[in-house]
Amino acid sequence: MSILAFIPARSGSKRIPGKNVRPFAGHPLIAYAIQGALDSQLFSSVYVTSDCAEIGRVAQHYGADWIERPVEFSGDYSPDQEWIDHALGFVDGLGIACDEYAILRPTSPFRTAMTIKRAMWQWDHVACMKAVEPGFPPEKLWRIGKPAEMVPYIPGDAHLRQSSELPMVWKQAGSLEFRPRKWSTYQPFHTQGWEGYDLNRPEEWAFAEFLVANGDATTPQISRRPYA
Repeated sequence: MSILAFIPARSGSKRIPGKNVRPFAGHPLIAYAIQGALDSQLFSSVYVTSDCAEIGRVAQHYGADWIERPVEFSGDYSPDQEWIDHALGFVDGLGIACDEYAILRPTSPFRTAMTIKRAMWQWDHVACMKAVEPGFPPEKLWRIGKPAEMVPYIPGDAHLRQSSELPMVWKQAGSLEFRPRKWSTYQPFHTQGWEGYDLNRPEEWAFAEFLVANGDATTPQISRRPYA
């Protein structure tokens, strides 16, 4: 079975500009996603899909292949399925087999090869997986309507029930996903410790640097010289 790794890394991050190639613990952030994928030895190829040539050069320096993503699939509101379809079309055009693929986002620098392998082993190399974490009951959420009217996110009176009566729900985390080419459902994969931690805001980045400096979290070990 041929399994590919796709690492999405567009250039237009707003909250942390240039985050995918911003230095973190000695290397560009994206280097840890590439190293974890390579260390796992599960993938026929590791691809970074990006609209940015600089990100592509960084990816190649650290051992991945670059798929040049069209700008129209790289906007703030571009759905994942657009770049996924483009990446699959790219490898199909090269005649590269892909029975299953992983999505490894560069914003999880503490995801290691063992994290990836544990996810594969848990579901016998077949099912789709998504890292998840406990979420707050949506019955207790509200939105602001017009004009400035509080409206229950879940219609009805479920918000009046005790939280203990409501079913447990889960929030998607961006650490990893596995998908066969044809899929319909996810099975849950639960990360451990800091391995599913995502860096999407400046305060999260600062906290991740604190974790590394304090020895509380570690990244995949990279032997290559830092990209310059």
